[in-house]
Amino acid sequence: MTKSDHQQIAILDFGSQYTHLISRRIRDFNVYSRIYPTNVPASTLKKQNLIGLILSGGPNSVYDQTAPKFDPRIFDLGLPTLGLCYGHQLMAQHFGGEVRPGKVREYGVASLKLKIDNLFYDLHDNLVVWMSHGDSVAKLPTGFEVIGSTADCPVAAMANRQKRLYGLQFHPEVHHTRDDNRILYNFAINICGAKGDWQIDDLLAEILNDIKLEAKGKKIFMLVSGGVDSSVAFALLEKALDRENVLGLHIDSGLMRQNESSQVKNDLEKAGFDNLNIASAEDTFLDRLAGIADPEEKRRIIGETYLDVAESWFEKNVHVWNDAWLLGQGTIYPDTIESGGTREADKIKTHHNRIPRIQKMIREGRVIEPLKNFYKDEVRQIGRRLCLPEHLLTRHPFPGPGLAVMILCSPPELTLPKITLPTGTRLLPIQSTGVQGDQRSYAYPLMIAKKMTPKALEKFSTSITNRYREINRVVRLLWARGFSEKNIKLTKMTFRQTPNLFVTKDRLDLLRAIQAKISYLIDQAGLDKKIWEFPIVLLPLGIDGGQSIVLRPISSQEAMTVNFYSLPATIIKQIIKIVSEFPQIDALFYDVTNKPPATIQWE
Repeated sequence: MTKSDHQQIAILDFGSQYTHLISRRIRDFNVYSRIYPTNVPASTLKKQNLIGLILSGGPNSVYDQTAPKFDPRIFDLGLPTLGLCYGHQLMAQHFGGEVRPGKVREYGVASLKLKIDNLFYDLHDNLVVWMSHGDSVAKLPTGFEVIGSTADCPVAAMANRQKRLYGLQFHPEVHHTRDDNRILYNFAINICGAKGDWQIDDLLAEILNDIKLEAKGKKIFMLVSGGVDSSVAFALLEKALDRENVLGLHIDSGLMRQNESSQVKNDLEKAGFDNLNIASAEDTFLDRLAGIADPEEKRRIIGETYLDVAESWFEKNVHVWNDAWLLGQGTIYPDTIESGGTREADKIKTHHNRIPRIQKMIREGRVIEPLKNFYKDEVRQIGRRLCLPEHLLTRHPFPGPGLAVMILCSPPELTLPKITLPTGTRLLPIQSTGVQGDQRSYAYPLMIAKKMTPKALEKFSTSITNRYREINRVVRLLWARGFSEKNIKLTKMTFRQTPNLFVTKDRLDLLRAIQAKISYLIDQAGLDKKIWEFPIVLLPLGIDGGQSIVLRPISSQEAMTVNFYSLPATIIKQIIKIVSEFPQIDALFYDVTNKPPATIQWE
């Protein structure tokens, strides 16, 4: 059976960070799904074997002149249709409802009070759902009724049962909506009537076939970081094209974790990869990053330098670069979507494998990326099908730019916004990247010192980032030099920017040493398998001209949404002891923000 023979649910991509995640969830039910641009003609959709339609979220407002164009005749196809977030608002507006900016923005968890409906079959009231929106449906369209609401969103779910039209302001596709994917299952199976005739077992064969078709007999020069994504991509290319047609290069940028490059080489050699080469380029990277503070500029420079070093090594050791070769990358879908790589998506941050030169090479057909449509958990599943060692597949993710995006640099002098803050809190004079309502934010962290339970911290953090546009993170102060644990009072300390701190070998070595000690502690405590990723961030902030450390442990499944991970009190005490032994460090913070509104990395 070909793809065109399968029943299909079409997904219109209005620029959501989660569009491919919707498709992935539908495939989990053995139902074939395909993503289309927003302007796809209804006549094109009519030719497909469609049984349903999903309208994704997106960063725009439906009432703006810049809102994505779509063919309104899609609503004349008579298909069951589910609108999510922006798609929910679009449906309301199209059928005569009204959409306005919400009085309160919602980013993170909310409690949904729901009514009995086929869409909510087998779900209990007060469902925890995941929100990421600023606009809301203010007036229902004719023929629709409210089937779900939250404290801050009266029309969180609506339905026109007769026409099988449904709208949800929240995101059922993310794991932080705690319905075990039941809502999407109910839509696909119970409302659309899907038979489940697409088998995910065919996926690996499809990927290998796609690689052969895309390579067109050319050889592959593969950039291998040694992380899960690039290792699995390397293995896929070898399996599809044979080992003699794939050449791997690992670049030691000097921005890696302690002993990272030697460990990568040893691990991949043990896994059977004997065609991997190493290029050392620490001085080149550090020279180009000297004096650079802007996070986007740092990412661009790192991406450009990786490509320059790779091309230089290739020409010295192999051949002048020509059309007989393609560049291979381990790009996965979050890299593409966060870089604004789909038609309507907002750029959250530029990933090193999505710099303009790479984008140009992609347009010219000179890049092959076998995992570009997949998420981290899917990549791990593919790796297991390829029989790669489990320790390679379960390593904590590590960003391509390495420690450079965990080392924040001294910015131009900042003027803190004048806003009334809750008692016992204070803004820190530093900014970081976030994602709110499918849009990039660059805002301040709020510092608190009060001890709270993890649940109370999450509730407080969510309420702050929903209320203040100027804030996209909340951090708890765990320790400050010169203050005992019982005497930490924000009124008695002032955090200032420490000038002239950039990405240097000294700062890299400092962060590497702290990170290695904390990683060892986490491994020994058996928490490494429970924590999805544990960035440790170095800030150019201090009390007496020093620097600060931020702990950012998170839990996730596919990295599109995350929860901060609640560290045991005993572990926190040991981490305080570790960090306090470094005289360059004045303070230790704990990032207690989910994604959204904060991205995993601070830059």
